[in-house]
Formats: sequence, C-alpha cells, structure tokens
Amino acid sequence: MVNTHKVASVAKDVLLAPVYLYQGRKIKRDTVRLPEPNGERRGSISLNQSTSRPKNNTNKTLNLMVVGDSAAAGMGSETQQEALTGKLIPILKQQPAIYNTFSTLNWTLQATTGHTSFDILRRLYVLPTPSQPTDVMILSVGVNDTTSSVPVDKWQQQVEDIIAIAQRKFGVRKLVFLSLPPMAEMPAIPPPLNNFVGAKASILDEILQQVCANNDGVTYMATDFARMIEEHSNGTPIDISVMFASDGFHPSSLMYGYWAQQVAELIIELLESPVT
Repeated sequence: MVNTHKVASVAKDVLLAPVYLYQGRKIKRDTVRLPEPNGERRGSISLNQSTSRPKNNTNKTLNLMVVGDSAAAGMGSETQQEALTGKLIPILKQQPAIYNTFSTLNWTLQATTGHTSFDILRRLYVLPTPSQPTDVMILSVGVNDTTSSVPVDKWQQQVEDIIAIAQRKFGVRKLVFLSLPPMAEMPAIPPPLNNFVGAKASILDEILQQVCANNDGVTYMATDFARMIEEHSNGTPIDISVMFASDGFHPSSLMYGYWAQQVAELIIELLESPVT
C-alpha cells in the first residue's frame, strides 16, 4: 500500500528544494563563526576523602571520556569551564555516589567542531590505547551528519563501528550516546528549512536509539530540553533563544549547565546499576 503521507512529504521537499538550498547557503554565509572555547581538555581530580568510604574502594579511579562534535567541544561558551565537560566535572565531584566510591576522577575531552560520525570513528582509531579501561564514555554526534546529508545506512554502520572500537580498544564499560538536539528549534535555521532539517535529525535519532538498544553496555540519553526550559523559566514564559549561543546554532552556557546536570544523573544511575 502506498504511503500517501510520505509521498506528499517527498513531493513537498522536491518543490522546496531551491528554497532549502538558498537558505542553507545563506546560513553558511551569515552565521557567526564562534571559536572553540579555551581551557583544559584533560585532568585528574582527587575526590573528597569521606570517613564513610569503604576501605576497599579508596584507590578506585573513575575514568571518564567525552567525545564528539562541537557540542561536546563546548562551542557557544567562552571557556571550557562554561561548556558541557567543564560543567559536568564539578557536579560529579559533589555526588556521594562518586566520592564514596572513587578516590580519583580522570577525565579527557576529545571533540572537534564539525566532526561527523566518520570523523569521530577515525579519531578513536588514531588515539592511543589507554593504560586503563574507560569507565564512562559520553558521545555527542549526529548534527553534522544531518547537515552533511549522510545516508542513513552509512550513519547506522558508523555508529555501530564507534561502539565496536570504543568497547574493544578503550574497554568502555558504560557508553552513552546523547540524543540529537531539536534542530527545528534552532534560531539560526529559518522555516521551512528548519522543519526539513529537524525531520532529518529525527530520522537519525531514531536509528541511534535502535542501535543503542541492540548493544549491551550502550545507553541512549534522551536529553530533556523541555525540562531545561521549565527549570530555567520557573513557570514563566521565556524566549527559547536564551538556550542557544549568539550564533543561534550551538548551546549557550546556560543550556550546557542544565545538560550537564542530566548527564551527571545518568552517569550515577549507570554506575549504581548492578553488572549483568
């Protein structure tokens, strides 16, 4: 049976193709080019020594790795302290589930603006094998695959390849893929292009969910953007643009803070879950 809705959608996209092309070129020409934030991209933190800490855990180290694209790299913030990883580390440090179990937190950030799933896969291949297994790897990927029109089958294969090398080479115990952002709501992308891009991002995000569900030790994190807005607005209407940087495309430092809180909650949940 012919899916009339899908046929109509394809026909609409064909008719609007010149508009999409024009708007895409205009965005590339006019969008503010932000630099990646300055700051440390690796570090080791000695966690609070609690008197209630079990003695057999005093020398345990939590190895955390954040990998990915411009969102992981912190684009939209002036410094790494204001970006995702910079906001995440202090939150983790304050959690009893972390400092009562681990004595040290080692972290590293491996992210570059513009990286697609293929770029991230290549990066993981060339990085040296770590001396210790990576306990948690956080991955931000998909936006550049969307804007680069990466075929869905290629996207799926490269995500699967990322999982394979992360677990084999880095010994990743808990691998977390962050959901793609709501690209249709990005201020930098005008209608009707925003709906077209948003629909493409949703397709890649659905595939990402399926791949994560089919692999042990892999978790898909559905970032709760509605919760971010609700927590910030405190019940009053706000302009969603405050959640985006000046380029209208990348997260603002405000969004990174709420995002880091959700990532920290998931990390603690995963570390506390029994090993099966």
